[in-house]
Amino acid sequence: MAGVARKVVGFDEDDLRALAGARSFERGLGYLDAVSGLEVGDGSVTAVVHGTDGYEVELTLGGDDGLSGWCDCPYGQEGNFCKHCVAVGLTVLRRAKTIPHQRAVAKARASGLEAWLTALSRDELLALVREQIAEDRRLRRRLELRAAAAHSDLGTLRDRITTLIDPRPFARYGYVEYADAPGYARQVAEAAAALRALSADGRAAHAVGLAEEAIRLLGEACREIDDADGVVGEAAAAVAAAHLEACGAARTDPERLAEWLVGHVLGDDSEVTDLDPLDYAEVLGPGGLARMRQLATEARRRGPSGWAERYLMERLVKAEGDVDALVALYAQDLDPSGATHLHIAEELESAGRADEALAWAERGLRDCAAETHIDGRLADYVCARYVKAGRSADVVGVRRARFGVERSLAAYRQLRAAARAGECWEDERASALAALEEDARRARGGWYGGTVLIDALLDDGDLDAAWREAAGQADDQQWERLADLSRGTCPSEALAVYLRLVERLKEPTGDRAYEHLARLLLGARDCHRALGTEEAFTAYLTGLRTELKRRRKLMSILDRYGL
Repeated sequence: MAGVARKVVGFDEDDLRALAGARSFERGLGYLDAVSGLEVGDGSVTAVVHGTDGYEVELTLGGDDGLSGWCDCPYGQEGNFCKHCVAVGLTVLRRAKTIPHQRAVAKARASGLEAWLTALSRDELLALVREQIAEDRRLRRRLELRAAAAHSDLGTLRDRITTLIDPRPFARYGYVEYADAPGYARQVAEAAAALRALSADGRAAHAVGLAEEAIRLLGEACREIDDADGVVGEAAAAVAAAHLEACGAARTDPERLAEWLVGHVLGDDSEVTDLDPLDYAEVLGPGGLARMRQLATEARRRGPSGWAERYLMERLVKAEGDVDALVALYAQDLDPSGATHLHIAEELESAGRADEALAWAERGLRDCAAETHIDGRLADYVCARYVKAGRSADVVGVRRARFGVERSLAAYRQLRAAARAGECWEDERASALAALEEDARRARGGWYGGTVLIDALLDDGDLDAAWREAAGQADDQQWERLADLSRGTCPSEALAVYLRLVERLKEPTGDRAYEHLARLLLGARDCHRALGTEEAFTAYLTGLRTELKRRRKLMSILDRYGL
């Protein structure tokens, strides 16, 4: 059957699964009934898939590259073969027998349209275009922009681009909401296309000025847009790319461009286009880069703690390839988390200066030794190089020092791994647990309210010690985990925990609470089975269902779990 489908439409389910991945393929199965408006063309299929929104899907069938798909959902716009593409593909496979006929009909339609258009006179074609312009606002805007570019009508171009970037038509409440962001992004993309067309027509110098104005307007507009999916950001990046292209074509004055770039990066609205000044290195040339370095140095002197000033100087120094200058720049503002020390170490190591890199990383551990939370990658960096050098005792020392400051389960695990590798875990564990016991006495709780001591004992699998320490220290999550780990060996104690937690879950409502309640009851049932008291569990469950019978969703969930 799969071979028949491949022969008829050019693909089968295996192709869909390979393109989408197992997760998206399985999710696509749930959208089969959501596909509508399937239209078969000569080499493609289009349809709408109704989910959170109505998404347009196009599959390209066959061809040199095989099957491909496009969808205007956020995941599809990133270039992924999404669940909506899967749903359309599966729908095509369901209708595989009719596809050849539909493709033949589509080819005949396309051929007929081409022949009809070719036969039309100039006046008839103009009348047709005018009719379409009157009905399609987006087509009218695109053609207006092309006409203005063709006639060098800069006033009209500026007005049209300004209109396209104006978010107010999409701002129903003074703010462009998430659902309206894609529509606004399409207009911004139209503006970028117009700028590229202007450059292609030999008017790159005009495109530079219009692009810079467009970037400024975008910076102002994007303060009031919910661009959670980044679609507006992508369109804004296209405007920035059009500006770079225009600058190259127009051979823009390097010093003027350097001044504009620095002003943009240091401005409040620079993030919208995510513009990197070094993308312009070829256009700027040595003179422009020197001017930019001069301006960046002055800006850094005026605002030494400014993020944008630091970013700009960092990018310029890095581009020059002067590692010592870059280290000196980083060293002016060392972050207390140790992240900057790590950056310096990585730059030095990339330059082949491994000994200096390790020295900077070790300095970071010393400088940040008293900080409760440091960048974990710094300690990992140092430990990885100690391991490579066979310095296992030093690895234990680093992990011991961090655990002494940051008493967490993660720090405990790292110390355990290092000490086991160094064959000294027994002694280290005794000291670590003694510290956690002292913390427990001082009521230093863990992340979820229970003590880290209980987390560590559970993580070690030391259940006897965990039971001894749990009273007065464990939170509900720790109690539940202890019961889960112990119901085969201590069913009576575990059962008491499950029943206590079930009582606390009688009041909360909602699917999450009901699923949790069901899992607790399954644990209680296992304990009763281990104790040989299944009848007692049946009586308990019957009473509980009677008590909570008005919660229909809970009853259905319990039924699903066989309770």
